[in-house]
Amino acid sequence: MNLDIPNKKRQLAKNKQTPNLYHIAMDAIDGTPIDFSLFKGKKILVVNVASKCGFTRQYKELQKLSQQYIDSLVVIGVPCNQFGKQEPGNADEIQSFCQTNYGVSFLITQKVDVKGVNQHPLYTFLTCESLNGKRDSSVKWNFQKYIVSESGSLINHYYSITSPLSNKITKHL
Repeated sequence: MNLDIPNKKRQLAKNKQTPNLYHIAMDAIDGTPIDFSLFKGKKILVVNVASKCGFTRQYKELQKLSQQYIDSLVVIGVPCNQFGKQEPGNADEIQSFCQTNYGVSFLITQKVDVKGVNQHPLYTFLTCESLNGKRDSSVKWNFQKYIVSESGSLINHYYSITSPLSNKITKHL
């Protein structure tokens, strides 16, 4: 009888790391690097955003959510122009629009692709089960939401029609 087999299984389980997004490189809208590991211990809500979309009013709800759960949640808006070309602005225009019209103070990133051959690594992680350890998905439209745990692993995703203040999201907070 080989007594080493259970020990090896325990060691493999111990060495297996939970997939997380802390290693991903990304810049804020002002060009400064974002260190996702600074968000350890908080949930993260990642939302692809656009200024000229029917769901743009969700900026207000995202801001409210960000303020309401300031101690336990980081909201990250990711501008994207892939859906109906509804985010044509440059960094300064996007930032000004968000602050002027919705008082946005949560983190806004550089404008990126959230799908396709130029998909940003953040969205590759969020949408690929082999990377996030949870499920495959595809980004269908602006204001799709991905919620990430305090340890940086994917919890779930929600389509554009789901309000940021919906119980589907707030139950995780």
